[in-house]
Amino acid sequence: MYKPFYSICLFAALNLSVLSYAQQRPIGVFDSGTGGLTVLEAMLALDVFNNKTGEQKPDGIPDFSGEYFHYLADQANMPYGNYAAAGKTAFLKEQILRCMKFLSVDTTYSIKKETTYVLQPKLTAKMIVVACNTATAYALPDIKKSVDSNIPVVGVIDAGCKAALNYQQMERGTVGVFATVGTVASEGYPKTLQLMASAVGLKNLSIVSQGGYGLAESIDRDWSFLADQVSKIRPEYKGPSLTHTQYRIDTALAAVYGFIKTGNSLLCEYDDQGNCTEMQLNDPVNYVRYHLVSLLEKMKREQYKEPLNTLILGCTHYPYMRDTIAQVLQELYDYKEGSGYRYRKVLSKKVCLIDPAVETAKEAYLSLRQLNSVGAKKNALQSTPKKDAFFIAVPNLDLPDLKLQSDGWFTYEYKYGRNEGADKKYVQFVPFDIKNISPETYERFRRALPLSYGTIMQVGIGSQIR
Repeated sequence: MYKPFYSICLFAALNLSVLSYAQQRPIGVFDSGTGGLTVLEAMLALDVFNNKTGEQKPDGIPDFSGEYFHYLADQANMPYGNYAAAGKTAFLKEQILRCMKFLSVDTTYSIKKETTYVLQPKLTAKMIVVACNTATAYALPDIKKSVDSNIPVVGVIDAGCKAALNYQQMERGTVGVFATVGTVASEGYPKTLQLMASAVGLKNLSIVSQGGYGLAESIDRDWSFLADQVSKIRPEYKGPSLTHTQYRIDTALAAVYGFIKTGNSLLCEYDDQGNCTEMQLNDPVNYVRYHLVSLLEKMKREQYKEPLNTLILGCTHYPYMRDTIAQVLQELYDYKEGSGYRYRKVLSKKVCLIDPAVETAKEAYLSLRQLNSVGAKKNALQSTPKKDAFFIAVPNLDLPDLKLQSDGWFTYEYKYGRNEGADKKYVQFVPFDIKNISPETYERFRRALPLSYGTIMQVGIGSQIR
C-alpha cells in the first residue's frame, strides 16, 4: 500500500532534480556574428510578463533576470547571406549544426594562456535562441532535430512576421523585407507572411524584398566589404561598385543615393579627365543608402500599387542602423524631382520599422515558462551565481590548408570555396577579446546595446579595453 506513495515521491524528487539542474543551465543565443546581440539586448530589457504568474503584465522586474546566457557568434564563417549565391547552403547548414552542438552539450572551449590555448568546461544550454535570420531560414528544422528534444529552439522569422502583420491589420500597405541576400533567397519571410496573413484573414498582402548585400558585413567590419584604414580603391573589395555585375552603383542615381563622403566613407578612382571610373562603399551608412534606393527603384519598375509602409529589419545587424534607415527613408520620401516627388507613389510618409528582436524575446520567455525552468542565478544546488559567457568562432590555425587575409580571417575565396562533408574543424570557439572584436565594435555595443555591453564588460573584457 505504500508503493504508490513512494513512487509519487520519487517521481516528484526526480522532477525537482531535473528542474534544479535546468535552472543552473544557461540560455544559448546564436548568430553568425555580433548582430544577434540586438536579440540578447531585447531579452535583457524585456519586462512584459509577471515573473510569478506568467501573465502578460509588466511587474517592474526584467523577465530574464533569473537567467544567464551563453552567446555564440560564428564570426569566422560569416556572412551567412552569401552562401546561397555560392551554392553552398548544405555547407552552411553543416557549420550551423556544429555551432548548435557547441551550445547544446556539455563541452569545452579554448581560452588563451600566454602562448597556447587551454580547454575550459561549458554547460549545456537549456534552450537555444537562433538570433540569425539566415540560419533560421535554412536550418531551423534541422537545428530542432539536432538538439535534445527537451531543449526548446526559438527562431526570429516568425516573431518578425507577427509584428509586421499586427501593423498591417491597422494600416494596409506593402511589407518590405530588408535582409541578407541568403535570407531573401530562402523566401522564408514572404512564405511565413503569406501563411500568417491567410490565418488572420488578410488577403492580397503586398510584399517586396531587398537583399542588403554587404551591409551586415560592413557593420561587422568584414575586410571584403569595409576597411577602416584604406584611402583608395582596392582589389579585395566585394561590395557594390560601378563595375559590379549584380550590385552596380548607378551613376544616374548619384544625387538620389546621397552617399556621405567624409573621411574614407566613399572611395573613388578617376581617369585623366577627372571622371569617376570606379566607386566603392566604405561605410555602413552608404550601404543603407544604396540598398534603400535600390528597393524603391524596384518598386517603381514593378509598379507596386501599395506604398511601402512596413519594413522588417530581417537581419540582426540592421537594428544597429535603425536611426539611419529611418532618416534615409524620410529623405527619400521628400526627394523632389522637377515639380513632383520621386518616390511618393511607392513610399508612405510613415514607415513602421519592425525589429524582430522584441517579439523573439517574448517567444523565448513563453517557451522557457513552458519548459518550467525559469531559474534563479542562485539556488539550493548552486553556491555561486553562474556567469554569462560570450564566445566567437575564429579560424583554426592548426588546419594545414588554411587561407587567411591580412586581418587574420578567412579569405573570401576560401570561405565560400569549401564543401560539405570534409569533416574538418575549420574554427575553434574562444571568448570575446579585443583582438577578435575591434574596439570600434565594442564602442558600437556601448552606444547601441548598453545592457549587453555591460554584461560583456563584467566577464573580463572591460580590463582589456581600459
